[in-house]
Amino acid sequence: MTVEALAARCRAEMIPLTSKFQYFCTLPIPEEDLRQYLNDPIAAISPAIVAALPPMGIILTPYLERGNGKEGDAVSFERPTESRLIPSSCGKLKDMRVLALAVKETEVADYHYQFYNSLASVVADGWPQETQERFYRTIREELSGEVHGEVDEKSWHLKQALLRRQANVRKETKLFREYARQAFEDTLTLYLHGTCCDIDVETGPRQMASRYLRRRLELLVSLYPPPEGYAVLPEQLKSR
Repeated sequence: MTVEALAARCRAEMIPLTSKFQYFCTLPIPEEDLRQYLNDPIAAISPAIVAALPPMGIILTPYLERGNGKEGDAVSFERPTESRLIPSSCGKLKDMRVLALAVKETEVADYHYQFYNSLASVVADGWPQETQERFYRTIREELSGEVHGEVDEKSWHLKQALLRRQANVRKETKLFREYARQAFEDTLTLYLHGTCCDIDVETGPRQMASRYLRRRLELLVSLYPPPEGYAVLPEQLKSR
C-alpha cells in the first residue's frame, strides 16, 4: 500500500502526541522505543517551527519501498531490494502532511536524521519570504567569497551545478533557487538534529568550513529559537 493510501486509511486511528503531531504504527513498538522515535525528537523542535507547521501525521513502518513513478512510495513489511529501499517518505492528505519512517534495521541516530530531514523539507516547502530573503543573502555572501563545501551531499551537488553552469552565481535563477532551498533544508536538518542530540559534523573535502557553518546556524537560531532547556551551539550548552 502506498504511504498516502495507508495514511488515508488510518487517519481516524492516529494517536495524538501534541496539537500538531499524531502517529500510527504498522508494527508493535515498545513504549520506551516510541519515546525515542517520537516524544524526544518532537520535544526538541523550535516552537517557531511547530507554529508554522500544518497538521503532521507520522507513520512508523518496518520498511519503505521507492515508488515506480506511476505510484508513490510504499509501506513494506518485507525488506525491498537495495535499489528500492528508502529510509523515509513524505506524503499529503487534504488536511495533513505525512512523514513515513522506516524503523527496522535503523539505528536511532539515523532515524533521528531522517525524521528531521523530512521535517526540514516540509518547512522549506513553506518558508516565509523574509526567511527566504535572509537565507538567500547568506548564500550570496558565501558565493561571493568563494566559500568551499556544503552541509550535505544534495546541496553540494546542486552548488557544483550552479558554479559550472551559471556565470553570475549570485543572480536569482532556477538553479540558484534550487541550490539555496536545498542548502536551507540540509542546514535546518543539521540544526534540528543538533538541538535534539549530541552530534559531530563529519569532516571531509566537501564539508563547509566551521566558521561559515556557524554563521548559518546562528541565523537559524535567530529565526527558530530552540525550546526552553535546549541548546545548539557549544557556548549555549555551557551557559545552561
